[in-house]
Amino acid sequence: MAATAAAASSQLISPAASLGSASSSSSSSSNRAGFRDDFVAAVASLVSRGHGRGSRGVVCMAKKSVGDLKEADLKGKRVFVRADLNVPLDGDLKITDDTRIRAAVPTIKYLISNGAKVILSSHLGRPKGVTDKYRLTPLVPRLSELLGIKASLFSQVEKADDSIGPEVEKKVAALPDGGVLLLENVRFYPEEEKNVPEHAQKLAALADLYVNDAFGTAHRAHASTEGVTKFLKPSVAGFLLQKELDYLDGAVSNPKRPFAAIVGGSKVSSKIGVIESLLEKCNILLLGGGMIFTFFKAQGLSVGSSLVEEDKIDLAKSLMKTAKDKGVSLLLPTDVVVADKFAADANSKIVPSTAIPDGWMGLDIGPDSVKTFNEALDTTKTVIWNGPMGVFEFDKFAVGTEAVAKKLAELSGKGVTTIIGGGDSVAAVEKVGVADKMSHISTGGGASLELLEGKVLPGVAALDEAVAAVTV
Repeated sequence: MAATAAAASSQLISPAASLGSASSSSSSSSNRAGFRDDFVAAVASLVSRGHGRGSRGVVCMAKKSVGDLKEADLKGKRVFVRADLNVPLDGDLKITDDTRIRAAVPTIKYLISNGAKVILSSHLGRPKGVTDKYRLTPLVPRLSELLGIKASLFSQVEKADDSIGPEVEKKVAALPDGGVLLLENVRFYPEEEKNVPEHAQKLAALADLYVNDAFGTAHRAHASTEGVTKFLKPSVAGFLLQKELDYLDGAVSNPKRPFAAIVGGSKVSSKIGVIESLLEKCNILLLGGGMIFTFFKAQGLSVGSSLVEEDKIDLAKSLMKTAKDKGVSLLLPTDVVVADKFAADANSKIVPSTAIPDGWMGLDIGPDSVKTFNEALDTTKTVIWNGPMGVFEFDKFAVGTEAVAKKLAELSGKGVTTIIGGGDSVAAVEKVGVADKMSHISTGGGASLELLEGKVLPGVAALDEAVAAVTV
């Protein structure tokens, strides 16, 4: 790929402008030699003039945390904890991935160690009324094990057969200091998702104070995530929710620079808000996944039978113009892996982004793009990634996505802040086995996207402020 000084100064590197004779390996190699120096110079210029700072005020969320509550605040108190224990179960109702349970453990352990009576609440699946396969009973053994309760005075986490009512109230009354009671699936009641105030009040009546540690549902105004806060004070963030805010809000709004965002996925339409928001904040924007073909079409390139959102071509043009106007270096793939059909066993080949043949569809970014993206990422101090580079469910077309995952793991080891913004990107880093190398992996899907878009999350907004909102 050729990245000339002119391309760097314009801050938009497109296939048409940057490929040149991309089919010539000797030309590509010689041109790449100057890429890093030009790119570093361009990014240094952006940072020196404070790009992304001052164009608009950024309000950082400062919420009161469970860590602000001490033993005097918690001992003997009934604490309603909304967690996200929505784990996958197999046909035998065995947990296949306990990640979300493990993520909730630090907050629960903190409360237990300070003598609180923990009333734990969650949803599981999408039940329509009481549904046996969505009961939380299968979670009890693993939750008890992770909390170390089996080795303590109590045999295991206590389980209620409902989330409200006289029987639940009796179990709460019998709960000892340091005990844990798991309520039944809160979504067995339709009033939960409708956020009916009377239902929220019944949930709140079980407790003295509230902790929300369910980031994955924080974008929903439900009875157990937002409604209860009107009846319980204090209402604070759990450790997991706080970490999500620290990274997805704090680190993104006020990052160490240069700051790069990698956005992938099949459609531009699903990431419009994220891209627009990140263009206000980042120095470098790398795009991959099926959405790139809409951008290619917007530049007048042939895309074969690749996925294109015809009604979003003008939007793609607008986003590219916005990137240029704001001084953001927007990088599109310079080569792609194309296939003759959408299938794991499809015939495939690597072609320049400017030469996608008719009848072929792009399903991954190519090796030249991986090298170029890696060279750009080498200049960064903060990186956030949301969305795969290709159809990573098919091994043949997972190379680009896996390469990004490995690169971010490498950068993490060098002190770069790496944030995986939920969804398929999480599955990718787990598949590659580098999840533990990242600075932060978001547990939210829709919540992550909405926070990155700059939207207010009802479950977060409802919590007590730690301090007055600070404008940076």
